Amino acid sequence: MDLLDDSEVRRRLGETPQWRREGDEIRRTVTAPDFPTAIRIVDEIAVEAEKLNHHPDIDIRWRTLHLTLSTHDAGGLTEMDFTLAARIDEIAASHGG
Repeated sequence: MDLLDDSEVRRRLGETPQWRREGDEIRRTVTAPDFPTAIRIVDEIAVEAEKLNHHPDIDIRWRTLHLTLSTHDAGGLTEMDFTLAARIDEIAASHGG
């Protein structure tokens, strides 16, 4: 998978405004209404990640999820990161996050 150049990353971040770039990663925090909902969000993200064979780093702190995406095999950000980011945004929105 090809790395995205800086201008393409900026464009894609404009389409996924909940995400921010930090070096070769994009990050987002999701706050769920409660802990069980946070776990349901993680479960749904896991299903999508398996479908795409692309897995985020997830840190769970009570009802707050810290998510990080990067295509480590490619050494940075690729289209796959933004595909999964958009799907994570849909999942979070469906749970009020």
